Amino acid sequence: MAKVFAYTLPEVKTDLKNNNLTTKVKQAEEPAFTLAQLEFADETLPLGDNKVKGKMKKVLASFAYQNLQTNRLHRKAAEWFPIIEPILAAYGIPNDFKYMPLVESGLQDGTSPKGAAGYWQFMPGTARTYGLKVNSRVDERKNLKKSTIAACKYIKELYGIFESWTLVAAAYNVGDAHMKRQINKQSQDNYFKMKLNRETGGYVYKLISVKEILENPVRNGYTNQKALIAYTGSTNTMVE
Repeated sequence: MAKVFAYTLPEVKTDLKNNNLTTKVKQAEEPAFTLAQLEFADETLPLGDNKVKGKMKKVLASFAYQNLQTNRLHRKAAEWFPIIEPILAAYGIPNDFKYMPLVESGLQDGTSPKGAAGYWQFMPGTARTYGLKVNSRVDERKNLKKSTIAACKYIKELYGIFESWTLVAAAYNVGDAHMKRQINKQSQDNYFKMKLNRETGGYVYKLISVKEILENPVRNGYTNQKALIAYTGSTNTMVE
């Protein structure tokens, strides 16, 4: 996340007793954190929308250390990101999508009641559509590299439909057919202004919150964690 710094000009004072000019330089200060700094794949929250602001605050607070009280996300991010990031880059997918498997499966391992499984929580049929083997002997949804490649194919296809990364994330969660119906029904294609079911309506907020606590752990209560550094372009960490 880009940081903006405010600089002030040196404050000049006159020493009347000695008739000399003295210069007192104020140190550069970083402005307080605001929700306006939050974004997902360069798509920002709509400014001036108190409903969105309140929802973002609520979801972000739920991921703060005093509520989550675990370093599991940080550990999994350190393990998964070196594999995920180069694949996202190879497919032209924004780096912020690396937070999706943390939201999908990082907080709760295993198979969902509906049958979704693996890092990217693919349903069996969807997994097979994008090249993964899922049968009684093998389940490639649980292979980080292969499932990430499949997810990138799916995400890229979704972007071709919606042309908005926040809508892509929402469609990944609820399905492209449902998202298309809601866009047409509501005559609205801004994710943050749409009325969606509880899970999908909070999905991008969760992605933004996970991104925030991993990139800025200290201000979110994780005093023993270091901020994770974004992918730099090396593919040496990719595994089979």
